Amino acid sequence: MNGEMSVIVRTITRFVYGLIVVFGFYVIMHGHLTPGGGFQGGAVVATAFALLIVAFGAAGLKGKLNDHLLQSLEEVGALAFLVLGFIGIGTAFFYNIIANSGAVFGSPTPIGPNPGFLNTGGTLPWMNWAVGLKVMTGLASVVLVMLVGAREEEET
Repeated sequence: MNGEMSVIVRTITRFVYGLIVVFGFYVIMHGHLTPGGGFQGGAVVATAFALLIVAFGAAGLKGKLNDHLLQSLEEVGALAFLVLGFIGIGTAFFYNIIANSGAVFGSPTPIGPNPGFLNTGGTLPWMNWAVGLKVMTGLASVVLVMLVGAREEEET
């Protein structure tokens, strides 16, 4: 057995991969308005990486997924989350200093029921992106390590 998936699986993966990534980014972006957020969206994007590994195997992805890049992006996500937490430290840790400031994601929230304006979250969407980056790269790294371990197990 050569360990390679069929042409059908690989073709469907090429089509579905982008949709999964876009949906994961949607979940991250709307985390302050709907159920979801950085962790859930990052996990969805990481499943896209897992799907690539299952469909194409290690040989098909050689040179396309860099574990050092994934590790660096994971660290960027963690540092961004901490920086966002310390931005409002004059008032409180994780104080939403961007809310109602007019900056990106700082539009004033309308009085009454919120109709779901995307630009009213303050620091929350930024934190969702930081957590999403950390989770998607961390889980993708875990999947890569599992793949390497499985390949070593097969070779012995």
